[in-house]
Amino acid sequence: MLRRALSTLVIALTAGFGLATVPAQAQTQSVPKVQPGEGRPYEIADSEVWDVPDPVSRRGYQVFVALPPSYGKELQRKYPVLYVTDADYAFPIIRQINRRLNLDGPRVEEFILVGLSYGKGEDGAVSRRRDYTPTPNGPSTAPSGAIHGQGQAYQTYLRDQVKPFIAARYRTDPARALFLGHSYGSLLGAQILFTEPGLFSGYILGSPSLWYDKRHILGLEASYAAKNRDLPAKVFLYVGEYEALRKGDRRYSQSVDMVADNQTLEAALRGRKYPGLSVKSVVLNDEDHLSVAPRGFTQGLRYLLPAR
Repeated sequence: MLRRALSTLVIALTAGFGLATVPAQAQTQSVPKVQPGEGRPYEIADSEVWDVPDPVSRRGYQVFVALPPSYGKELQRKYPVLYVTDADYAFPIIRQINRRLNLDGPRVEEFILVGLSYGKGEDGAVSRRRDYTPTPNGPSTAPSGAIHGQGQAYQTYLRDQVKPFIAARYRTDPARALFLGHSYGSLLGAQILFTEPGLFSGYILGSPSLWYDKRHILGLEASYAAKNRDLPAKVFLYVGEYEALRKGDRRYSQSVDMVADNQTLEAALRGRKYPGLSVKSVVLNDEDHLSVAPRGFTQGLRYLLPAR
């Protein structure tokens, strides 16, 4: 079981991110499991943790798994799988958002949630700087000696280790593997989209760090377009209003204009007129880089996985 001490915070967060109020009777549809007492850590119910190491780098990683409510009842059904980066915070939040969205009737199709952990024993910032970035040319603000640029190796790990591991253990729909990332996590997602788009059929790219290494990802997009006539994927882009550059106003970014970069990527994708590509992009009002994720997650889920 995945241990977590911040469940109350997660529930409070998801309740406050624009989700509809549900009737009291709807909230009694599921009975939470009794938690272990005597001061032991809170556990996320109905979750699993598996070790899935990378045999190439020899680093240890884990995947966190949450199965949908019907999984043990509809034994012939296959489910879409949503893979999420930065699982330490994203996994419990997305699990709760999905649960609340469907309390008063289905709004989001049921899916298997897979959280992608940081390297075992590593600080999250160290792990994500290395694994989620496309080139070694990290920002000047990074700590001395910080390692960047192993995103391609991590992409290979996802393809060759994580996805086969999940497919071998769960009833997955192989045509419906989805990716969700925020910030550096969505930088990784954009890299995959423009180098190996078939690895996932849908992408939620939140506040992508397109500024990284002189907008390297926009170059990847142009290179892909020069060689391909289609990009079969469903893509949801989100960014916060206050991620625009406006010096002197502390609500806004003081270094990069992520809103403008997001709009540049959206315009490029729409301009390619790929027959198999669907794109939606939103700028979420009154949100910054740290606050925007739960709203972006919610809208992205409803775009990629609307209830049938």
